[in-house]
Amino acid sequence: MNYFLLAETEFFRRINEAGDCNMETAYTAFATQVIELCSGNVDTNRTIIALAYIEIELQHHPMRNLPEEKREVAAYISKALSLVRKMQKFLAAPQVPPLIPIRTSSDNTTENPASPLQWTGNAIDLVEPIYGINEMGCINNGNMPLKQLAPLLYKIFGIESKDCYRFYIDIKRRKNESRTYFLDRMQEKLNERMLRDEEMERLRK
Repeated sequence: MNYFLLAETEFFRRINEAGDCNMETAYTAFATQVIELCSGNVDTNRTIIALAYIEIELQHHPMRNLPEEKREVAAYISKALSLVRKMQKFLAAPQVPPLIPIRTSSDNTTENPASPLQWTGNAIDLVEPIYGINEMGCINNGNMPLKQLAPLLYKIFGIESKDCYRFYIDIKRRKNESRTYFLDRMQEKLNERMLRDEEMERLRK
C-alpha cells in the first residue's frame, strides 16, 4: 500500500501551490478517496498509518496561515484535517456486527435462526454492570465512552436502547448503604455457588 497516496492528490497539489480558489472539486475528490480508503477492504493498520501521515501534513501545512486573499485555501485545509480526524475515530471505534440478520416479510419464514441473548431482568439492573464495566476500564483499555458502550451492551442482551443515565440517577438516589442492589445480589449468589461447589467436591473425596 502506498502510505503517501493522499498526499499525491490534486487537492494537495493545489494547496501546495496555493493555487486558484476553486478548490471544491479537488477537495471533494480528496474526501472521496479518504472515505473509500477507510471503508474498503484494506489492511486497517496500513490505513491508520496513511491517515496519520496525512493528518500531520495537513496540521503543519504552511498554507494554513495564509493572507486574507488566500484564506479560502486555508479553510479547505482545515476541512480536510477535520475529515481525516473523523475517519480516524471511525476506524478506532469497534465495528460490532448485528447479532441477528434483519428479517423482512419476504424472507423465508421456515428458517429457524438461533435466538439472541435476551435480558429478562429489570432494565435498571443492567445499568449497574454497564456502569461498573465502564468504571473498571476493561473494554478497549477504558477508551470507549459510556454513551457508546451502553447501547452495545443493550444490543448484546437483546433489549431496546434505554435511557441509561436516567436509570443511573435513580440508582444514585437509593438510600441504602450500598446502592448497587443487583451487583450485591450477584456477588452473593456467586459466592454461594462457590461454597456449594466446594462442599460437593469435599463430599466426593
